[in-house]
Amino acid sequence: MQTSDVERAKKVKSILVTLPKPENDKSPYFALAQKYNLKLDFRGFIHVEGIPAREVRKDKLNLADFTAVIFSSRNAVDHFFRICEEMRFEVSADMKYFCISETIALYLQKYIQYRKRKIFFGKQTAKDLEEVLKKHTKENFIYPCSDVANEEAQSWLTENGYNFTPAVLFRTVVSDLSDLAEVFYDVIVFFSPSSVQSLYDNFPDFKQNNTRIAAFGSSTQQALLEHGLILDIPAPTPKAPSMTMAVEEYVKLVNK
Repeated sequence: MQTSDVERAKKVKSILVTLPKPENDKSPYFALAQKYNLKLDFRGFIHVEGIPAREVRKDKLNLADFTAVIFSSRNAVDHFFRICEEMRFEVSADMKYFCISETIALYLQKYIQYRKRKIFFGKQTAKDLEEVLKKHTKENFIYPCSDVANEEAQSWLTENGYNFTPAVLFRTVVSDLSDLAEVFYDVIVFFSPSSVQSLYDNFPDFKQNNTRIAAFGSSTQQALLEHGLILDIPAPTPKAPSMTMAVEEYVKLVNK
């Protein structure tokens, strides 16, 4: 547990996860809430909006130039195939797909015949694809992303000499959270710097007080610190590689 004051370690009764509510009940957060009798809410602090094909054309993006695509999120998958449809571009059966995780790779089944395509995936980051990418250095990659793309992944691809083109196909937009103005939670869980910024765009005078904050990833944690917030529950850690594990570790400690 990382906290500036032992007095902050108060019992947790309610948690707000700054993500859209899962489509099914298999999320580990539901199991966590049931196990410890917690009030659990999901609310996307940000959402994405597709950039129309007419705007993408202004960047003189020619989809036919690319032999491979790197996907870093399901949003990237959705908007890549949306743009292909809007541009009436038929993706070649020879297109190679590189996904940063198996989850994203399996999501491709929504758009293509999975078993009949060349699909590769890593564990969680572009660097995890290193061994696979080494065998495909001659490919011309397209990297679908948002207007707040993962600079770390792009920097890694550039440093290692890969021929890739970032294609901004969707925008990250701040959600309207005005209905939460008088709602308070013991723990708020963040996953991106954009979500932290959304908090302040909606509530410029936000005061943390006794609210504990959980954050996944170094860039999210840095965003919190830049706003002067206290990071109570960091993840990943050696003991808690996932956000739910980190939150449970904290709840077990303070809800004794």
